[in-house]
Amino acid sequence: MRLERSKIGHEWTSEGYLTGKLLVAMPFLENNQFSYSVIFVCGHDSQGAIGLVINKILPDLTFKELLSQLNIDYITSSNDFIVHYGGPIDLSRGFVLHTSDYTIDTTIQVNENFSITSTLEILRALARGNGPEKYIVCLGYTGWSAGQLEQELQDNGWLIVESTEELVFDPYLEAKWRSSLAAIGVDPAVLSLESGHA
Repeated sequence: MRLERSKIGHEWTSEGYLTGKLLVAMPFLENNQFSYSVIFVCGHDSQGAIGLVINKILPDLTFKELLSQLNIDYITSSNDFIVHYGGPIDLSRGFVLHTSDYTIDTTIQVNENFSITSTLEILRALARGNGPEKYIVCLGYTGWSAGQLEQELQDNGWLIVESTEELVFDPYLEAKWRSSLAAIGVDPAVLSLESGHA
């Protein structure tokens, strides 16, 4: 397992598009691998998009176990926390989505509230208890080629929600999908289950 510099770079943080937004899966995606997913869009431009699922976990891996695999000593006395399933692409690649109070030279600032760091240094900081105030550790990511996300949006596959620290870092993962919809005043019960209708 490795945690290395990701493909997220400044080319992914161009102005406009959906960078920094949340994508909330419509209910008709229930048989899809992104069923009831909430995805933080790390970057989106004319070349495509990349994001992290923020409401699903890797059930068989804890943070302590991840650190052990990477030969990093766990020093902090805080409770062990979960490792998120960031998406189906390259599950050996790690990302930490975090508040912008923490930055090192490899940190990518998504916007004024959120940053992403994908090096071992941030894991060492988290293990010592002196990393960012709020964070999510993810393995894997999601990706869309040029025009693919736009087509999925046109097909009503996703709703767009403004990201907030409360939504992104909410520890109650099972409620995050409904909470994200509630943030834009949408009741899941009234959403159509048929593709192409909202």
